[in-house]
Amino acid sequence: MSLFNARAAKQDFYQIKIYHLNSDAQEKAVDDYLQKAYLPALHRFGIDKIGVFKPVLSDAALPAEKLIYVFIPLKSFNSILALNEKLAKDKQYVIDGKAYLDAPYNDAPYERLESIVLKAFAEAPNFMLPKLKSPMKERIYELRSYEAPTEKYFQNKVEMFNKGDEIGLFKRLGFNAVFYGEVLAGSHMPNLMYLTTFENKADRDAHWKAFSADDYWKKLSAMQNYQNNVSKNDTKFIYPTDYSDI
Repeated sequence: MSLFNARAAKQDFYQIKIYHLNSDAQEKAVDDYLQKAYLPALHRFGIDKIGVFKPVLSDAALPAEKLIYVFIPLKSFNSILALNEKLAKDKQYVIDGKAYLDAPYNDAPYERLESIVLKAFAEAPNFMLPKLKSPMKERIYELRSYEAPTEKYFQNKVEMFNKGDEIGLFKRLGFNAVFYGEVLAGSHMPNLMYLTTFENKADRDAHWKAFSADDYWKKLSAMQNYQNNVSKNDTKFIYPTDYSDI
């Protein structure tokens, strides 16, 4: 095994599936499919922890569309490629997911399905379960995407997390990160994504206040070699569904 493959083998790969929905009926159809067919099948394949999340909605505005995020941790890139083949051969999955799988063209269970593939950071090679005590729907999970102006700046921001120990800072301050990942395939590249978790919104705000005031962050963010490596920060507030494993 080459050095590259040996290192890659130690790092998780992730798939994030995003369902874009236009109605309550579509949301129910996808919820039923995920809860009764998809997650049980993945559990049978040895993927024990799958995250299913929905956006935290603001009272001030109605969303233009409904979204469901599915986070799938895998041990290799080939596992992503093989997943659909395994599902097609799983007779129980085909039975349990029939309503979704055999939906007619004029009554589809979603409008579009988006997929993002990521590789875990070297200094956070495996996903982590959050250590939280609050009920699922009270939790605030923060999914961040950092887009970079070029591939070189993207690698520089990844280095800032790894070599610069931004990961260590998040850990020291108790951000309960689930994963950090380099996006290998997706609609917004080059970019990285990570997911931090909190008991509630007040807990989230307190953590970020501490982060902004931290002496190490002030030093790290002021370093000349880490300037201008993020061109867009996209932040999504999400919460885990009742049937989510994470």
